[in-house]
Amino acid sequence: MSTSRRDFLKSSAAAAAVVGSRGLFGANDPLARLSSPPGTDAFVEELAMEGLNAARAAGASYADVRVGRYRRQSVNTRERQVTGVSDSESFGIGIRTLVNGSWGFAATSTLTRDAVQNVAREAAKLSRAANAVQKRPVELAPVAAVKGSWRTPVTRDPLEVPIEEKVALLLAANEAALKVPRVRFVNSGLQLLREEKTLATTDGTLVTQTFIRVGPGFTATAIGDGDFQSYNEELAPRGQGWEYIESLNMPGNAERWASLAAEKLSAKSVEVGRYDLILDPTNLWLTIHESIGHPTELDRAMGYEANFAGTSFIAPPEKHIGKLRYGREIMNIQADRTQEGSLSRTAWDDEGVPADKWLIVEKGLFKDYQTTREQAAWIAPLTGVKKSHGCSFADSWSSVQFQRMPNISLLPGERDYVLDDIIAATDRGIVVKNRGSWSIDHQRYNFQFSGQVYYEVKNGKITGMLKDVAYQSRTPEFWNSMDMIGGKRSYWLGGSFGDGKGEPAQSNSVSHGCVPARFREVNIVNTGRSA
Repeated sequence: MSTSRRDFLKSSAAAAAVVGSRGLFGANDPLARLSSPPGTDAFVEELAMEGLNAARAAGASYADVRVGRYRRQSVNTRERQVTGVSDSESFGIGIRTLVNGSWGFAATSTLTRDAVQNVAREAAKLSRAANAVQKRPVELAPVAAVKGSWRTPVTRDPLEVPIEEKVALLLAANEAALKVPRVRFVNSGLQLLREEKTLATTDGTLVTQTFIRVGPGFTATAIGDGDFQSYNEELAPRGQGWEYIESLNMPGNAERWASLAAEKLSAKSVEVGRYDLILDPTNLWLTIHESIGHPTELDRAMGYEANFAGTSFIAPPEKHIGKLRYGREIMNIQADRTQEGSLSRTAWDDEGVPADKWLIVEKGLFKDYQTTREQAAWIAPLTGVKKSHGCSFADSWSSVQFQRMPNISLLPGERDYVLDDIIAATDRGIVVKNRGSWSIDHQRYNFQFSGQVYYEVKNGKITGMLKDVAYQSRTPEFWNSMDMIGGKRSYWLGGSFGDGKGEPAQSNSVSHGCVPARFREVNIVNTGRSA
């Protein structure tokens, strides 16, 4: 059940004691000079200020407080029935402190003055404990104090759409798909998130943001001739509202999507060998995520994720920044926290750093990593960039923020090619569409990816559907084999609603835009069950 500010104030007399606590350190305190930005709840602001003041009284040279409310909902269906509906909400506060150059973090869902003070003191205590094993003191890149608010632009909040309407849409899509001969099973679903977050820091920042994300899904399975084949339509999750879900017209397109599952039953199994590989954006976005997004996370490159998420082949930084030939000159990879409709779009990250946009790869040459305020100093002498790129994020009020991936995209080429142009220029190749299975090593160097549908290309034309296809390569070899890419007309934004990292594990959402691209002489293997 959703709890309003008024409900909290009624149910907790202790909360009233929070009011007036700001200004503990005098008139010159930057916190005392703050006024509420539009959209910031007064109760939430007072909790945040109480936490900051308590953290500094406990010895913190820097502290930040995040008060977050998270509403998550999912609706899942199969054929003509609803298989699951979940709706959850959480509300709490997390406090991070910097004492003697070491981090500490603690959190609570008890929103009273005493609880917030205790959490701040606990975070400071953990900072002191961490100092015993700290390799180097934390040095934060400068950032200007800011106040403001931002909200994902939506026409209709998906969390406010009645469940009945969502179920009706999904079941209508399933019914349309079941009209296709041999299609026996259909699954469809929705993942929805509304995240309301207020960040306050001892630097004087106070910002409130509301993020809205939607993630649709559709799968059809066909059975026949002793075989079964499934097809997942690549319905990209977005940082948008219900109007995006409606624009997909799932009931109107489901029959066409399901027919691809049936068509796969008669597809020819691929012959192993080397082919020119043509990747549609619906497939290429995941390869970008795994082979460019993850290895350019600076904490991975520095070994801080080695015990769980892995390391990076782009390490150490001094041997790779400005030196690693990631791909040919047509390859430009942009990181972006401002992109319209994207999952990682924000106004400020979880350290109050304004949203940034920068090149990770420029004309094929590796240029920069993803950074937070702490990480910027590690490579500033190599890149000349002293500021954070704004990549700090936590998936909950109860999670500590750390470096997470922004939107990372392959920019369009100068020539406005589309997929058909690339096919027409290819003598012997395979087109791969939509995300399939994937495997990549911990350094993000050796990999194998598959898709949902594949088409054989001969002499510039598609000659039929294939199945059992997977492509293998090494990251630098793969991207250096890319010799043709699409232009602006062919750009498409894909992404993942959930991307795991860290220990304890956290999940964030990230988008990847790209264009169709051709990779020369890539190794193709057969994944068939009876091949």
